Amino acid sequence: MLLCEAPRPTKAHARILLLALAGWTFDFYDLILYTFLVRPISHDLGLNDMDHALALGISFGATAVGGIASGFAADRFGRRTVVMWTILLYSAGSLASGLAVNKAMLLVARAVTGVGVGGEWAAGHALVAETFPAAHRGRAGAILQTGAPIGVGLATLVGTFVVPHTSWRAILIASSATALIAFAARRGMPESDLWQRGGARPLGAGLSQLLGSRVFWLALVLTTVNGASYWLTYSWMPEYLRRRGLSLAASGSYLATIVAGEIIGYSIFGFVSDRIGRRPAFTLFALLMAVGLLPLTVLWNHFSPLAIHAATALVGIGTGTWSNFGPLLAELFPTERRNAGMGTVFNASRAVQFGAPVLIAALEPRYGLAAGIALAAAFATAAGGLVWTLPETRGQTLVA
Repeated sequence: MLLCEAPRPTKAHARILLLALAGWTFDFYDLILYTFLVRPISHDLGLNDMDHALALGISFGATAVGGIASGFAADRFGRRTVVMWTILLYSAGSLASGLAVNKAMLLVARAVTGVGVGGEWAAGHALVAETFPAAHRGRAGAILQTGAPIGVGLATLVGTFVVPHTSWRAILIASSATALIAFAARRGMPESDLWQRGGARPLGAGLSQLLGSRVFWLALVLTTVNGASYWLTYSWMPEYLRRRGLSLAASGSYLATIVAGEIIGYSIFGFVSDRIGRRPAFTLFALLMAVGLLPLTVLWNHFSPLAIHAATALVGIGTGTWSNFGPLLAELFPTERRNAGMGTVFNASRAVQFGAPVLIAALEPRYGLAAGIALAAAFATAAGGLVWTLPETRGQTLVA
């Protein structure tokens, strides 16, 4: 019997989910940790702001490359194999970053790290989706997705309390060691028996069918619009709160409320979607985000601080829509091109999403940051409608 045909999750399922969660958490941890190391790295290697902007840009660009390439590789060589490859890649990138002696070496190291980070998402989610019972697939994917805010929180703690007291090289080398622990543990992770039943496919198989699929393009549009809502909100939020005249402590409390809401939203989305369906749950959470954004931005002066805190919590909970994409995309694509479809949709949309900060910067001189960030409410509402162009997949049985 396939793992996904079990009546309820077993110890094998728990092991798969735990190890996938560890990998995704440390992926995000490593990517965000770098932003806390800019100052000491600049001091030691003589880098300027543009050098670091280039390093960050290369890292994000590499995540897209890694995600798409790893998607096709996982359909050819297996989910578990590629998951381990991506762990090894970003471990090597972290280690090389910690050993970098000049800008060129650092840029190459950050590119390697980005490739590993990009490849992790689709391979991990596909493995979880193909092994968990259909009735539990949504909540398993949601738990896996919480690795993102957990990784950000862990990086923030280390960046705030550890980085000032040790060298940046030690931090990055230690980061690579942590990832290798997850890689070693995955040697005992089961392969997707659903993938094994179908057998290995030629590398790049089904590319024309994928690009010719209406579902592929609809999923890409949905992911891109949802991503625009997210990045329009988060890319300028700290600066927006500062311009509201808030103290560091006050703005920090609002940001902490959003992060707490995120963790709640990411965690509970799967339970809701397994109960009422992928589309209704997605629309509900997207509208929560849209409703929360209005008091936080253009209606700020009409609400009390307590009400605005409540609005920021709604915004955070609304970002739980991201917990939908692992299970939903896995259910939309057949096994022979599942990883390729998931990796391409998620990472191609990411390339477009990073235009959101530029859009706000362009709107700000005439309309202000509040109006620019409020535009995210329109994108969230649009995403809540677009999800209905895709089929409902809750409880769908995946076949080889």
